[in-house]
Amino acid sequence: MKRILVTGASGQVGSDLVVTLRERYGSENVLASDIREPEGAVGRGGPFEIVDCTDHGVMEQAVVRFKADTIFHLAAILSAVGEADPHRAYEVNLGGLENTLDVARVRECAVFIPSSIAAFGPSTPPDPTPQVTIQRPTTIYGVTKVAGELLADYFHLRFGVDTRGVRYPGLISWVTEPGGGTTDYAVEIFYEAIRKGRYTCFLKPDAQLDMMYMPDAIKASIEVMEADPVRLINRNAFNIAAMQFTPEKLADAIKKHIPDFTIDYDVDPLRQGIADSWPKRLDDTAAREEWDWEPDYDLDAMVEDMLVNLRKKLA
Repeated sequence: MKRILVTGASGQVGSDLVVTLRERYGSENVLASDIREPEGAVGRGGPFEIVDCTDHGVMEQAVVRFKADTIFHLAAILSAVGEADPHRAYEVNLGGLENTLDVARVRECAVFIPSSIAAFGPSTPPDPTPQVTIQRPTTIYGVTKVAGELLADYFHLRFGVDTRGVRYPGLISWVTEPGGGTTDYAVEIFYEAIRKGRYTCFLKPDAQLDMMYMPDAIKASIEVMEADPVRLINRNAFNIAAMQFTPEKLADAIKKHIPDFTIDYDVDPLRQGIADSWPKRLDDTAAREEWDWEPDYDLDAMVEDMLVNLRKKLA
């Protein structure tokens, strides 16, 4: 039976991932951790500890106490927040990862390291973006993600650490509030549609990005860690994809359920600039061939499920 430590467990991905891991492996076998006390199921459903991944000793003590053999390392500063404090983003995103990988090396843990579409930049082929291509991001978040991919490869090749990861597209979830990402409009829009029947979007109406519903992101994260290592050629930072849309197209899908919903636009130059540098569509052929990746949700299925669950939550 696996013994799993999750860092950044209170974040957007962690809040969903911890619940699913506990259902799959047993609540007592999944230790959630973060730098703040959690809310909801993460805190109630199993063990939790305050763990700062930027402190090597604290990370190692948590792994040793829990007898963890697998680490899902989710702790990170996201894109828009990172631009406001690049030093902190570097410290958390790269310093925390290096600590985690070094602890995994000594304690013989497997490590899941998420990357992102932010690892690409304006010189990357945008539609589709190949699995292996030029990566010259223009944000500190993207810089740390590229460096993190390389660091994970290094620890695997140099020390034999079982590192694996995926590049998340923009993620959509009803469980957690938006957390400072460029694609957060695709979460905010649902809250505003239900509460007010209207939304002012910070991206242009035709800003297409690669997006994914959180259940598919969780599914991919677990599947890549359970995959037969013999089949893995790329190992770290697999492209994964599910759907591509613009704010205008998402608004049209919501109008099928809320006919009076309206959207207008007040474009934020910073976040629009970040979005313009990211892929419009990821080529996820490698993930499909090496560990049978396949998403469950398209745009219409995601919109319907988001509205059903978010209405229950807000009620």
